[in-house]
Amino acid sequence: MESIALVSPSDCITGYAPKLLVHQQGLLHRAFSIVVFNDKGEMLLQKRAATKYHWGGLWKNTCCSHLIEGKDMETYMHERLQHEMGFDCDLKFAFSFHYTAKFDNGLIENEIDHVYTGKWNGTPLPDPTEADDYRWATLNEIKTEIEKKPDSFTYWFKEIIGRI
Repeated sequence: MESIALVSPSDCITGYAPKLLVHQQGLLHRAFSIVVFNDKGEMLLQKRAATKYHWGGLWKNTCCSHLIEGKDMETYMHERLQHEMGFDCDLKFAFSFHYTAKFDNGLIENEIDHVYTGKWNGTPLPDPTEADDYRWATLNEIKTEIEKKPDSFTYWFKEIIGRI
């Protein structure tokens, strides 16, 4: 399993550790989330593959990952977007936030998430090891669905929606 960036509370990289160990111990680490909109103002959502070891089968933003050792954020974000959803687009930094969440399986997410937005129109080609499904939806549709079925969405996605 790859090593991901550990960070200080001020988001400076302090080292790297295996991803599973980071989640077992709840170590503070860096992540990124990509939110892509189309010309209609709809957001592209991804349903995480049910086989994922955490948050599997839940809806989330277009793409997300952790910064891995040996990569810079800018390059790796585009690689992940291409890998997960089969396309790439220009990305702009929107905001970052810190959150902590515990999984049902005892793993802990303690990350500073950097959120980037992009614009793209097309039909994604998701990698089936990453995503079981995708859909376009308006912010109002997403917020209504989160109110009705909050357990259908990842923790960090609900945090992002609350900040957009």
